[in-house]
Amino acid sequence: MEETLFESPIGLLRLCASEKGLTRLFLPNNHKARSKNKSVSNKHLQLAIEELSRYFEGELDQFETRLDFQGTPFQTSVWKALMRIPYGKTVSYGEMAEMIGNPKAQRAVGLANNRNPIAIIAPCHRVIGKNGSLTGYGGGLWRKEWLLRHEGIDTIRK
Repeated sequence: MEETLFESPIGLLRLCASEKGLTRLFLPNNHKARSKNKSVSNKHLQLAIEELSRYFEGELDQFETRLDFQGTPFQTSVWKALMRIPYGKTVSYGEMAEMIGNPKAQRAVGLANNRNPIAIIAPCHRVIGKNGSLTGYGGGLWRKEWLLRHEGIDTIRK
């Protein structure tokens, strides 16, 4: 397991990867800053850093970094479904539940979203309340709003 830090417009992100793929992307509220790695040998970290740079520069709208989700089968199904939400679009928790074939699992989807280990790349910021409201976000609601605006969502749907 290798890790590094990435300076972003929303703060210092900590990325961790295995040989299989990226395992974690911690938002600033969810980690203690450590010193930045001077060089990164893990190919998944290298690609994630390159893609995050391009994303924050407005040049990338779909990540190709391989992810190595580590969670329950239900959580993993939710996290993989996040990857199907297009850049610049939002869905409600109910719509997410339908996406995974379990329309009554809105609360469970919310809990799985809350435990998403790879923020931004598995875009849990694109999941909003049914009424269009921004709901909880591990990195703080201002970061969720920042990411949505960065993707061209100027007003939250009502």
